[in-house]
Amino acid sequence: MSMSAKEREAPDRSVQPMGIGQDGIALLTVMMIMLILTVLGIAAITTTGLENRMAGFTRTGEESATAADSCLGVGANLIRQALIPVNSAAIPLPFLSNAAPPGPVPLTNAVILHDEIYGRDASGISTKNSGDTAAGMPNLVLAVNGLTVNGDIDYLYNENTTATGGAITNTYRISCVATNVSSGSVSSVTAVYACTLVAGSTECSKKF
Repeated sequence: MSMSAKEREAPDRSVQPMGIGQDGIALLTVMMIMLILTVLGIAAITTTGLENRMAGFTRTGEESATAADSCLGVGANLIRQALIPVNSAAIPLPFLSNAAPPGPVPLTNAVILHDEIYGRDASGISTKNSGDTAAGMPNLVLAVNGLTVNGDIDYLYNENTTATGGAITNTYRISCVATNVSSGSVSSVTAVYACTLVAGSTECSKKF
């Protein structure tokens, strides 16, 4: 049976099933990959930032500890210089803040520190820890690698025994606090220093 011309010319109106074509699937896949890569990138940046901060904190802590340690050496050297010659009248000039270049000892604290090193007050009475503190009135003020370092020297006791041939050993506590103003990190160290004064000697044997 032959079809009529009208039937042959009728358009195909059959309904196609709805769904996502290949182009849609490819776009969705690309978007998912981009999302995953973005998340991974943000995580990597965050991790790197945290590692850099941790490394910075570690470096800052090491710098503070080094600065505080250097203060101990300055304090020990000051004690030796102030004790030799015995009964020196004052803190040696190069250590004072008004020297050129400025020294680590604030001029307003020089007398107190001198009395502290000799274990006596201004009237000659034996005393210990004569009212000075590293925070309130530091014996030493240094700037080390951009850090502010305050040091405190405390006379503890002395020994004078026949076993040492009459030599006198003065024992001190040196405390130093280094502060990084920009980060706020603080590092402190404390050491016990003994200086043995031998009659006729121009140096004291020393040990931490």
